[in-house]
Parts: sequence; C-alpha cells; structure tokens
Amino acid sequence: MNTVGFPMSDKENEKRRALLPEHASLIKHPEALLFERGYGEVLGIGDDEFVSAGARVGSKEEALAQDIICDPKVGDAGYLPQLEKGKTVFGWVHATENRDITNTLIDRGMTAYAWENMYDGERHVFWRNNELAGEAAIMHAFLCYGSMPYETKVAVIGRGNAARGAIKILNMLGAKVYQYSRKAEKRLRSEIGNYGIVVNCVLWDVSRKDHIVSREDLSKMKKGAMIIDVSCDRGGGIETSVPTTIEHPTYVVDGIVHYAVDHTPALFYRTFSKSNSKLIYPYVDQLVEGEIGSVLLNAKVMEHGRIIDRRISEVQGR
Repeated sequence: MNTVGFPMSDKENEKRRALLPEHASLIKHPEALLFERGYGEVLGIGDDEFVSAGARVGSKEEALAQDIICDPKVGDAGYLPQLEKGKTVFGWVHATENRDITNTLIDRGMTAYAWENMYDGERHVFWRNNELAGEAAIMHAFLCYGSMPYETKVAVIGRGNAARGAIKILNMLGAKVYQYSRKAEKRLRSEIGNYGIVVNCVLWDVSRKDHIVSREDLSKMKKGAMIIDVSCDRGGGIETSVPTTIEHPTYVVDGIVHYAVDHTPALFYRTFSKSNSKLIYPYVDQLVEGEIGSVLLNAKVMEHGRIIDRRISEVQGR
C-alpha cells in the first residue's frame, strides 16, 4: 500500500484543492492519505473533517514525505527539486513544454502521472477544468480590460472544452462571437483586424515552430485590442504570449493588450475543488492500492527518472 501526501500549492493565488473529506472517506484505506494542516481552510473545511474521514493531518514536510505527492500544480511547485529521490507525483506536470521540469524529474528519479494526459476513452478526464479555464479567462480578462463584452466582436480560436467555456460566457454577456478551427488559421490572420478581442484556446503542438498569430499580425489588429490566451503557451500559438499571474495578468505589446494567466480555474477554486474531488478519488484509490488502471497507465510520463512519454523526447531532443 502506498501513502499519498496532499500539500498546499505554493504557486501564487493557487487555492484549488485536489480532494475533499467527503471523497477521502470513500478511499479503501483513507489512513494512507495525509493532508497538510489547514488544507481545507480556504473552503471552510477544518482539519477535523479530514480526520473524521479517516485521513491524517500533518505538516507540509510530512505531506511531502509520503510515497506519492498529489498537487494540482505539481509541475510548478517550488518544492519539486527538493523532494526525496524516487517520489511519485500526481497532478498537472507539463513536462513536455518545460525542460526544467523534465530535468528535475530525471535527476530525482521520479515517477509522474500527468493529469493533462488522462483520457477516459476519447474524452479528457479533466474536461470540466478546461471548460472552466475558458469561462474564468473571459470573466477575468474583461474585468482587467475595464470593459463589458456587449456588442464586442470576438474571434475564438479552437473547438475544444476551453473554447466552449469561453463562448458560453461571451454569449451570455452579449458579445458577437466568431469561431475559427485550427484549419482556419490563415483566414483568421486575414480577418484579425475585424475583432476587438481574440481568444486563443488551441492546445498547442509544441513541435511546431510557427504561430497562429505572429508579432507581425499585431499590426493588423484594432488599436487597443486584446488577446486572451487561454492556452498561454510561451511563444506558442500566440508568438508574443508570456504566461502571467493573477496578481499581474496583463501586459502590452505593440499596443495590443495580452492576457495570459496560466491557471485561470484557480480564480474559481470552490467550483474546481468540488468537481475535481468527486472526479479524482477513484484514481487516488488506485495509486494507494497499487492497482493502476489504463487511464493512469496511459498518463504516466516518467518512471523512476526514465522518460515514458515519447513526445517529451521528440520535443526536447532526448
């Protein structure tokens, strides 16, 4: 049996929680779970509720000493390089896009199950989080922009879950929405001057060397227009995109406002935590019992410091 630690994320303004007491109690061996003291405070949940569910509560150091570390933003965790060698991590890893994370996982001989690679059939397990990312980005970006979407012409790039969430909020707030698929990138570039807002929701192929919107394309946009990069891949679909924070969400390039917060669902941490906990507890149970199903097996990107996901090797030339 494996133990699982649940530390509080050290990423700025990250209040999402992976597992709640009501679902921790459904684990076959809840005593294998250790939550950092104060884990549920932001949600109004006391440590005693985790204890009543059969779990343990301790310090951050104790949480990080468990066999498996579960943290939604584990790939961004400042503690990652300090973890004891041989640990397993479970959360959004994003090693494909980040060589530093890959190096850390290799150097520390870690095993990693990446949430971004978890699919049940053809559907992403965390599809609701991706939809929430689109919803939250629109709400926050327009607030930062100081404008309501009424009558604004908006181009949304992509047809996935994030795009669906973005379009839902834009429609509710009265925007005029025009959607472009991946195959319509060329048409978007020729029509980009028609829009006050451009929203990028494309899951970027990190092996590509070009961009959907290049810096040169910014000159074609309306004065003071805004790009909302929900995908927020550094220099990816949007060449001038640099991931930002909730505290400092926007910047300006060539007169165009850029919004590229890389964890927008954290803005609605209560909504995320409630839905995520119900979703994730069966997989936590598998990790505790050591009985790994196909969804987790296919999401394993690293095993004892050895790269499993060939996309990491292809993109990083390993």
